[in-house]
Amino acid sequence: MLDRNELAAWLRLIETPDIGLATARQLLAAFGSPEAVFDAPPALWARTVGESAARALAKPPDQLGELVERTWDWLHADAPTAPRHLLALGDAGYPKLLLETADPPLMLYAVGRVELLAAPAVAIVGSRNPTPQGTLDAREFGTALSSAGLCVISGLALGIDGAAHEGALDAGAATGGGGTIAVMGTGVDRIYPKRHHALARRIASEGLLLSECALGAMPLAHHFPRRNRLIAGLSLGTLVVEAALQSGSLITARLAAEIGREVFAIPGSIHSPLSRGCHALIRQGAKLVETAQDVLDELRWQPGTVAPAGQTPSLAAPDDPLLAALGHDPLTLDALAGRTGIAPAELSARLLELELAGVVARLPGQRFQRLVRA
Repeated sequence: MLDRNELAAWLRLIETPDIGLATARQLLAAFGSPEAVFDAPPALWARTVGESAARALAKPPDQLGELVERTWDWLHADAPTAPRHLLALGDAGYPKLLLETADPPLMLYAVGRVELLAAPAVAIVGSRNPTPQGTLDAREFGTALSSAGLCVISGLALGIDGAAHEGALDAGAATGGGGTIAVMGTGVDRIYPKRHHALARRIASEGLLLSECALGAMPLAHHFPRRNRLIAGLSLGTLVVEAALQSGSLITARLAAEIGREVFAIPGSIHSPLSRGCHALIRQGAKLVETAQDVLDELRWQPGTVAPAGQTPSLAAPDDPLLAALGHDPLTLDALAGRTGIAPAELSARLLELELAGVVARLPGQRFQRLVRA
């Protein structure tokens, strides 16, 4: 546990403008600790990192005292709802996989089960606006991989991220599971998006919230690529469920590949913009996966067993002729009526039954899509 002076030195080093991670690590290598850095004469700073960085170090960041007090109070709050932790670079509990990356953060803020940082993990990422099938896939892959004993890591975003976290939490409730880590692009005390407040509370209780951003940090655009590098760095592999060609998920996948981690992608319809990012990754060498077992096999993961993928309701057996006619791409009511010869009124009633059974999704524009269990 850091004492107050150590905390103040770490925060000063991290928050000083114009002192990036590489320069900070250079200082730590030369002086041994943040306290030793600031105890050294400025001439030694200049000799180590240059005159410009030395001038920056000479002036403490604005509101440093306030940030130290807020962080100290947060860390030592009476009876927090979940354990709170600060992990500095070099601490015994600092995640080993992050040390293999080019720019590990100097400090991590964590709420919840910090032991999950030592667990083998797989990242699941994708679109904030997925198709119903993508949402179902993310949740079921999250459940299956967690049931097999792997921690599921994602970014707490809407869409695929949230579904993956929920699937992993479902597995934890049922079997213990491998847990889930939500890596945030804000301070851990500021939940974003607001719609995920309840999910974040559940993750803090049953999994782990994690961020390198200082307390109170807002959801600024430049925070999220940095969050993505942590998602990739903490994971043995990254699974992209659905993603457009211009997508933060592809950044995460690229970062994973650059550090020698596995990249997996689920293929989709050639007509769907949200499949194009996955198809691009597959062309670049990502592993095409259709089931969670494909991921486990590629990782040579043995412990645990994959959870059942779920039973299709008897109302909609896999050989249901209407489902066969619907296929796997979105289809309009008129087109489906043309394929089946069923009158539109009867067809609408039947589709409503299938929708209530959870095997068909209604999309905008009076289109329908079959949902397939992962």
